[in-house]
Amino acid sequence: MNAPLVKGFFDLATNSVSYLVADLQTKRAAIIDPVLNFDAASGRVSTIGADAIRDDATRQGLTIDWILETHAHADHLSAAPYLQQHLGGKIGIGVQIAEVRAAFEPVFGKSAPGSPEDFDALFADGDEFLLGAIPVRVMHTPGHTPACVTYLIRDCAFVGDTFFMPDYGTARCDFPGGDARALYRSIQKLLALPDATRVFLCHDYKAPGRKDFCWETTIGAERAANVHVKAGVSENDFVAMRKARDKTLGMPKLLLPAIQVNLQAGRLPAPEPNGISYLKLPLNQF
Repeated sequence: MNAPLVKGFFDLATNSVSYLVADLQTKRAAIIDPVLNFDAASGRVSTIGADAIRDDATRQGLTIDWILETHAHADHLSAAPYLQQHLGGKIGIGVQIAEVRAAFEPVFGKSAPGSPEDFDALFADGDEFLLGAIPVRVMHTPGHTPACVTYLIRDCAFVGDTFFMPDYGTARCDFPGGDARALYRSIQKLLALPDATRVFLCHDYKAPGRKDFCWETTIGAERAANVHVKAGVSENDFVAMRKARDKTLGMPKLLLPAIQVNLQAGRLPAPEPNGISYLKLPLNQF
C-alpha cells in the first residue's frame, strides 16, 4: 500500500500550516490550505510561502491535481488561485461553503463576496476522489465553520481547525455559523478513527512550556491528552468550556480581509476603474 508523502510549510505570521501531499508512485499531488502572505497595515500581498510550495513541487516533478481547502479561513488569505495559475489543479472545499457565505451576509450585506461556483469542486460528507492512485475520503467536520471538512488520505487526516496539538486544545466556534456542539460531535467522529491515524493540523500556537512549533500528532494522542476534549469529556462540559473560552478571545486580525477573499476561493476583489482592488471594512459589526 503506497503511503502519501506529506510535507508541511509553516507560516509564522499566521501560525498556519500548508501541506504538499503526494503519491510518489504516480507523481500526482495535492496542496492543502495554502497561505497568501498579506500585510494588513500596507495592504500588500506577497507569495513567499506559496512560492516555497510551488518550488518544492516543481523540484520533485509533481503534477498538482488538487488544491484543497479544509474551510474558509479567518486568519489568512488563500493562495489557491496563485498556485492554480502556476501549477494547475482543481480548487475544492466543502459544499456547505454556501452556508458560510449566508452567515456572513449580515456583515457584508447583499454584496457579500463569493459563491459556490467560485470553486472547482464542492465535497459532501463521504465523497471520495483519487490523488494519483491513493483514495481520498472527505469527512464533514463542522463546528468551527459550517463547511469544515477533513481529508482522509490513507492513514493521514488533515483536520483543518477542529482540534490542535493535545496541549493546546480545540478551535473557537464564535464566528458566524460556528457551533460548539457541532464541533464536539465532529471531533468524536475523528476520535473514532484508529489510534495510529496521523493528524495534520492547520495551526499551532505553541502551548506555554513547549519549545517547538508542532503540527503533527495522532488520534491516539488526541484521545488520551487533548486538554479540551480528551476521552471522558462530556458534550455539555465541552460546550460550556468552549463558549466561556471564546468570550475571552479577540477577533483574528485578518478575519475581515480573509473571509472576503476566501469566500471567492482565494481570488482578490476585481480592480475598480482606477486599477486598484479594494477590501470592505464593515464598521461596528463585531
